[in-house]
Amino acid sequence: MSEVKETPREAIESGVPDHLQYMHPMLKRNLGKWAWHERPRHGVLRHVTKDGEDVFTVRAGTQRQMDVYTIRKLCDIADEYGDGHVRFTTRSNIEFIVEDQAKVDPLIEELQANGFPVGGTGASVSMISHTQGWLHCDIPGTDASGVVKSMMDMLHEEFVNENMPNRVRITTSCCQINCGGQGDIAINVQYTKPPKINHDLVANVCERPAVVARCPVAAIRPAIVDGKPSLEVDEKKCVCCGACYPPCPPMQINGKESTKIAIWVGGKHSNARSKPTFHKLAVANLPNNPPHWPEVADVVKKIITAYKEDAQHWERMGEWIERIGWNRFFDLTGLAFTKHHLDTWTGARKTLNMSAHVRF
Repeated sequence: MSEVKETPREAIESGVPDHLQYMHPMLKRNLGKWAWHERPRHGVLRHVTKDGEDVFTVRAGTQRQMDVYTIRKLCDIADEYGDGHVRFTTRSNIEFIVEDQAKVDPLIEELQANGFPVGGTGASVSMISHTQGWLHCDIPGTDASGVVKSMMDMLHEEFVNENMPNRVRITTSCCQINCGGQGDIAINVQYTKPPKINHDLVANVCERPAVVARCPVAAIRPAIVDGKPSLEVDEKKCVCCGACYPPCPPMQINGKESTKIAIWVGGKHSNARSKPTFHKLAVANLPNNPPHWPEVADVVKKIITAYKEDAQHWERMGEWIERIGWNRFFDLTGLAFTKHHLDTWTGARKTLNMSAHVRF
């Protein structure tokens, strides 16, 4: 009998890629064998195995959206000063993994000489995670990466040092869909008015059923306007999220007067010490004022300063606010309390109190 030739397996183009092929040999060799870790200095992690081997991770801040020259520079640094292995964190920090402790200081010096600050570990302000912004997304009301640049210019010292009560996670989102997720401080676009519809273009540009299906609150329905197929919005239902704009650009929601920025505080993903929480509104209706967003930077600085001076050791921002109360939070930050801070939405089951903690 002739042997049957085995058909090569076709590549799977979906799902998580195999990370082991790119992993540092020392990390691969010691999977599941770690005993403890420490931070020898800001921006450096040391992990020790149960057999006494150790490995060092140097964390540096980078922008999320990088040109090819920046990527090549980082790779050259990894090859020359490290072990040739890097990885990116979810907050756009790059981490260089080295086995030899003697490589750590030269690696840090080279990174800083090329404009990549080393830090973001421990009780610091880590790099700001952000959404796509104008570069790639089809729905943004502002440039999320631009807000990040202006914020991190102001918070550079808090990134390279560990002087906060606990880690501070800041997120930005360029629309109210909030791809950035929950954060100790979240900087999000706030649309203040429903979309303005150009009825002359809807029939030629938009697939109306797709637009109706896109609305998360069923506020959009088909309509005939001036004898032409179009759409209409129930403004009592509309939450001004902007989700209808990508499939139908004639439903314009961006505008100088209708696109503002809001700052939220107290969000948390982890289960450490307290349950995960949604962030809550601190300031609304700040101007969307590129390229430096000075009004946003001023508010963020006030919140960070108050938290740094008043919070107890290891309190996350939401835990600090819950301990002192919202009245005290607004007093310490000097921010105004307005009608926008009142939670009157009663449609959420158990007020969205979902966590991994056991409740009775």
